[in-house]
Amino acid sequence: MRVLVTGATGYIGRYVVKYLLSLENYEIITTATRNKENAEYIFPELRRTTYIPKNINDIEDNYFNFFLKPDCMIHLSWEGLPNYNELFHIERNLITNYYFIKNMIQNGLTDITVNGTCFEYGLQSGCLNEEMIPNPVTSYGLAKDTLRRFIEILCKSHKFNMKWIRLFYVYGEGQSKNALWEQLKEAVESKQKEFNMSMGEQLRDYISVRSAAEYISRIAIQNDVTGIINCCSGIPVSIRHFVEKYFKERGIDMKLNLGHYSYPEYEPLAFWGDTKKMNKLLLK
Repeated sequence: MRVLVTGATGYIGRYVVKYLLSLENYEIITTATRNKENAEYIFPELRRTTYIPKNINDIEDNYFNFFLKPDCMIHLSWEGLPNYNELFHIERNLITNYYFIKNMIQNGLTDITVNGTCFEYGLQSGCLNEEMIPNPVTSYGLAKDTLRRFIEILCKSHKFNMKWIRLFYVYGEGQSKNALWEQLKEAVESKQKEFNMSMGEQLRDYISVRSAAEYISRIAIQNDVTGIINCCSGIPVSIRHFVEKYFKERGIDMKLNLGHYSYPEYEPLAFWGDTKKMNKLLLK
């Protein structure tokens, strides 16, 4: 099987590519905006793939042919994170990604997996399942949910398999400096005396980036389970517990400056994902 991975040099993309390379009988095609030399410098594993640098904002008559007619595509490309409230998610990313996906499908792609987000659920609390009506309150969540709806409309006129992955809170090495994991790492490395955070009562669904990459890949290369699929642990964990566990596992005794930050307005206090649908395909 020939698999195309967009956003291959991104945080999650690199882990997805590594997982796919561990499988047999898969030819991996990768793409990102970086030129080949720079991309392979930051991510040497790309040398084991067919890397085709491309900015999907560019006009291309036939992207399907351009990317060597893949059997399926894992679409991870998305610019501007983690600025969830910026309008460019709607004004630029939504349109760019839709026309790129539409071009791929109209020219022959029959299997697509797209990375969505738990932010599509909006301020709904508790255990979130795929049957819930999305109600995004951020530009990012709205853009992703609208893209999904656009692709579903394409399904009415073109025959293809679609898997829409709602990814929850990923953590691990290589994240953005603004991510909690990297902030904790920086606090340890710089030997800070205390760690600034909110009260930490929020319940979140954390999933390691390695697990997320495996689940995304396994979702993509099967078609027994399609449509919207939560990608998460299914286990609610408070942010305070997550932080305390990080320090404890490393033998660090650091004071927590609780209440330094207020709670984000775009997130409910407690939510996590229902994993029944994902578990169904992982058990196969």
